[in-house]
Amino acid sequence: MSHTPTELKYASSHEWARLEEDGTVTVGITDHAQAALGDVVFVELPEVGTVLAAGDEAGVVESVKAASDIYAPIAGEVLEINVALEDEPEMVNTDPYNDGWFFKLQPSDIHELDALLSAGDYQQQCDDED
Repeated sequence: MSHTPTELKYASSHEWARLEEDGTVTVGITDHAQAALGDVVFVELPEVGTVLAAGDEAGVVESVKAASDIYAPIAGEVLEINVALEDEPEMVNTDPYNDGWFFKLQPSDIHELDALLSAGDYQQQCDDED
């Protein structure tokens, strides 16, 4: 069973969102998603300054098995990307909730986080998919 931190919010498309103390939102993919993908070999991230709407394609994660789109869980402007993933994409597999984050957003509307799934609801969705 995958690890689902309770302090995060989740998109049904398997991204997580963490509200930081400075009001920004860090985004990555879930432990469930990285496990389903297998060994990640490449991550394509959005450019800093890109403005995304909730649900917009924000990048791609490629593994030895498949490629999968990454979606913005909420609307906002990309402030920072995790450049370490260029050289070490496997961090998505080893630490998806910390070192393996993808990008940080300045949210357009922080209340969009309220529309995302709780850890319990996300885990139930994953259980239903399996």
